[in-house]
Amino acid sequence: MDDKQKKKPDPNQVNIELSEEVAQGIYANLAIINHSSSEFVVDFIRMMPGVPKAKVKSRVILTPQHAKRLLRALNDNIRKFESNHGTIEEPEQHMQGPPTMNMEGPTQA
Repeated sequence: MDDKQKKKPDPNQVNIELSEEVAQGIYANLAIINHSSSEFVVDFIRMMPGVPKAKVKSRVILTPQHAKRLLRALNDNIRKFESNHGTIEEPEQHMQGPPTMNMEGPTQA
């Protein structure tokens, strides 16, 4: 194979690795979003019916620019999902906002 036939690597290509543990994902049915002037913090929480306490399962910290890109990507994906599967209905209870939260700091094991 001569030099003309070899593919040059694309300088804009990013190789992303996904470990088996992360690929399993974490189920969350509530997200709480806070922000400062320099970052957005998204806490993903799993609430269980009848259990008054829940733990943050994952926290993602984003720059404002990345948060806006995420918003656009979610809007685009929801639009595509609804065009294929119909409107996503939201129960009335969720329209009133999240439940009252008492956020505690890290616990010691």
